[in-house]
Amino acid sequence: MMQRLFRMAVAMIVMVLGAAWPAHECRADDAADLDKILHGIETRYAGNGFAAAFFQESILKAMRITDTAEGHLTVKRPGKMRWEYTIPDPQTIITDGDTMWIHRPLDNQVMVGKAPAYFGDGKGAGFLSDIRQIRKSFTVHLQPAESDKHHRLKLLPHNPTAELADIVLSVAKTSFQIDQVVTHNAYGDETRIVLSDYRFNIDPEETLFRYVVPEGADVIQMEQF
Repeated sequence: MMQRLFRMAVAMIVMVLGAAWPAHECRADDAADLDKILHGIETRYAGNGFAAAFFQESILKAMRITDTAEGHLTVKRPGKMRWEYTIPDPQTIITDGDTMWIHRPLDNQVMVGKAPAYFGDGKGAGFLSDIRQIRKSFTVHLQPAESDKHHRLKLLPHNPTAELADIVLSVAKTSFQIDQVVTHNAYGDETRIVLSDYRFNIDPEETLFRYVVPEGADVIQMEQF
């Protein structure tokens, strides 16, 4: 059960409420507004990289299980991410765009897999490492926002899978930063990632996105979901 919860969280970040809003017909002014919002997001995330704090909540609907975590995210575009979890247990997820490593120091364990299987085509929160994936990999709908400070976008993947049914973004109107990412899978499970304390236009060191397996660590090769 906990293994499935962990797999869901990794697949959806890496890893949120759109089904509750009714779809509406896209008018010409909606299309113009949507293009303006997407352009604002692309401009906001156009630098070499950014960093942010995150809070993550993963919900297994059928089992009524909720798991929370938090930590710090560093991104260098395109394709490089480092998720450092500090709560509840230390854990680091690193990808250089090709390989993904998950280090669990308390278990002396490193899981290794192919990054495209988990983050390719903007899956989960993988689009944060290349914001252009929003236009390339999703059909985007503008929806009624939950507050007057945010835009609400629903992303439907061009190639949906059981692990990724849709993504809902809350985008700040003034800064165009993405404050919340809500991801659903085909089973109704949900992962919500709240981003805060952004630092934009930074150039993270390449070494942050490379990983050397510690001597004596238990290495597990991950299969694709």
